Amino acid sequence: MFGWTIDERRSFEVLDAYAAAGGNFIDTADSYGRRGPGGAGESERIIGRWIAARGNRERLVIATKVGMSPELPGLSRETVRRGIEGSLARLGIETVDLYYAHRDDPDTPLEETLGAFGELVEEGKIRHAGASNYSAARLQQAADAAAAGAGASYVALQPQYNLMERAAYEGELQNACERLGLACIPYFALARGFLSGKYRRDRHEIDSPRAAGVRESYFNERGFAVLDALDEIAAAHRTSVAAVSLAWLLAQPTVLAPIASATSTAQLAELLACATLELTAVELARLGAASA
Repeated sequence: MFGWTIDERRSFEVLDAYAAAGGNFIDTADSYGRRGPGGAGESERIIGRWIAARGNRERLVIATKVGMSPELPGLSRETVRRGIEGSLARLGIETVDLYYAHRDDPDTPLEETLGAFGELVEEGKIRHAGASNYSAARLQQAADAAAAGAGASYVALQPQYNLMERAAYEGELQNACERLGLACIPYFALARGFLSGKYRRDRHEIDSPRAAGVRESYFNERGFAVLDALDEIAAAHRTSVAAVSLAWLLAQPTVLAPIASATSTAQLAELLACATLELTAVELARLGAASA
């Protein structure tokens, strides 16, 4: 959202509130912000200016990505190296904690990509490498290549996974994460805002750039059944629908931390409630059945 739907001042407010609540893991990418006035990389620049202003780098875990920016696509060795130099400069830091291949690049040998990541680890420019939008087969191939000495091993997977998008992850991808010891850190944890509670059967005019896609994908009986279940469980816990949605994700095998975006401190407060929310087995089953 930074540099796209909220400006730098509001981004700082959200980041300040997040840090004050104990949050320390920030996920971005070299392509984020591309739809805003600052263009690709603006999210990293905003986060970098906030880190510099607050002097809190040592308290943070920073994740960013390479491979999907229009200016720097793919995962060749040259692209990966140019990508990290650009991200480090925009973020104003010396090391990225978790550096993702933003999406698979079938035109570049895995050995080349992993070798580039391995060089960056040795040089202290990144601590760990991760994969986003990879298939289970490619994750296994990457693990085999790393085991054979190609370079860095992936330690995390960032897939799309939420109550409305389950089929693509549950099964082969989930099994791969378990087998390979990868932490699952899902994006679109709130299904582009559908699972935040702002969408309703009788509400079609939502002020969001993602609204049209959300209506097309999720305004159906399954989607409304999930919202009904979320409403009941949120009411029982006196918490937000968003918190229940994230708590369901946190309860799933292999999931380490869901990624969610906030455009205000009020939204952030609703998200943070998931950290202390424990759903019962009955509630998890209810959500599982509604979203099946």
